[in-house]
Amino acid sequence: MDATQFYIGGEWVSPLGTDTMPIMDPAEDARIGTVALGTAADVDRAAEAAVAAFETFGRWRKAERLDLLRRIRAVTEVRREDLAQAITREMGAPIEMSRAMQAEAGIGHADGFIEALEAQEERWKLSNGDTLVREPIGPVGLITPWNWPINQIALKVLPALATGCPAILKPSEHTPLSARIYAEILHEAGVPPGAFALVFGTGPEVGDALARHPALAMVSFTGSTRAGISVTKSAADTVKRVTLELGGKSPNLVFADCGAALEERVRASVAECFLNSGQSCDAPTRLIVERACYDDAVEIARDAAERTGVGDPRREGDHIGPLFDKLQWDRVQAMILTGIEEGARLVAGGPGRPSGLNQGWYARPTVFADVSNDMQIARKEIFGPVLSILPAADEAEAIDIANDTEYGLAAYIQTGDAERAERVAARLRAGAVHVNGGGLGWGTPFGGYKASGNGREGGLMGIEDYQEVKSLHFG
Repeated sequence: MDATQFYIGGEWVSPLGTDTMPIMDPAEDARIGTVALGTAADVDRAAEAAVAAFETFGRWRKAERLDLLRRIRAVTEVRREDLAQAITREMGAPIEMSRAMQAEAGIGHADGFIEALEAQEERWKLSNGDTLVREPIGPVGLITPWNWPINQIALKVLPALATGCPAILKPSEHTPLSARIYAEILHEAGVPPGAFALVFGTGPEVGDALARHPALAMVSFTGSTRAGISVTKSAADTVKRVTLELGGKSPNLVFADCGAALEERVRASVAECFLNSGQSCDAPTRLIVERACYDDAVEIARDAAERTGVGDPRREGDHIGPLFDKLQWDRVQAMILTGIEEGARLVAGGPGRPSGLNQGWYARPTVFADVSNDMQIARKEIFGPVLSILPAADEAEAIDIANDTEYGLAAYIQTGDAERAERVAARLRAGAVHVNGGGLGWGTPFGGYKASGNGREGGLMGIEDYQEVKSLHFG
């Protein structure tokens, strides 16, 4: 299960360097393959091919680009199981979740971008008589993380191709298998040589080379806020466009007017927090509960956490898998211990592995109650199955607590009052607000406020990020 070649210029080529690293299975902490690590010279080679491809691919008509997207979708459908199996092995997502969510994202996002591109006007006239046209921004660099590998790859590669922008992808070096399969999908679908490149490597080497490269007009990055700041600084000297989808510490406001639905809403909230073993940037990790139903919500959350299954991601069933690697496991353990030291009340889980799981990077589903918003477990992105419950006296205090964070990626509301849902949603500083379990549809733009990034991914707004607007003035 190796990933020792790069895809450049329409073919698989050997790296120019010799560095490699192991591909690890987090369920067993076992080596399952080897990935090659590229260099700035590999990025130069990919950029040269991208610039050459832009001369023709950048002039493709919309109909041609739509046909390409439809072919990519069709081949992705055929390779869905291959993607799911690779994601389960390389990052530990349970196989049923890998099929239904992780691999499915490659198909769902294709549908969203096809619909958006079909609807977009690429040439229109203003009331003053001037004409505006949309054009591809040019060759782009794309940097994606390990936690939702195909979701993030599709959200960047597809709009680039949809607009005629040759794309150089640096996926996480820790999840190269699914990225390699996606490159095979694009090749089979007929992406022209040079219009897509895949270069494995580290952020400081390949990622930084993409951000700095003068031939690239844009870089799109998903990952931590710290790394996003670094990418932005590296890109500044070439004045390229930078879009960022970064971290989060999403609030989930629970109101007593849920009434009889309180148990259902709290259990669903716990499941949403623990989805993907808590390794989602928009996970609702701060449960802010109105005092009138606080004790009941804590008890429901405790029971839900204790009933959350943890096990082998290759096994069919409804359970969460391991954390991604030892470094991530160590970070989560440190944050759980920090919560205990800060005085939060541990009501479920705690440090260590679940009983019977002594191999692999499994963590115990953990719930803290009586958390205050100045505690580190309420402010730092933990990226594990850890939920913090904070009390709020009323709606106003709940909103204040929710917005008291450097992040603004997502927010969640649980309420039986439709007017309150609208009122509270209007006050929350977040790019997406989910009410009573409402999900994000394919084609809806995704992105955050504040330190959660800039730009939007998905649908029409995701396409527009890869375009320039030119004005034409006829005499």
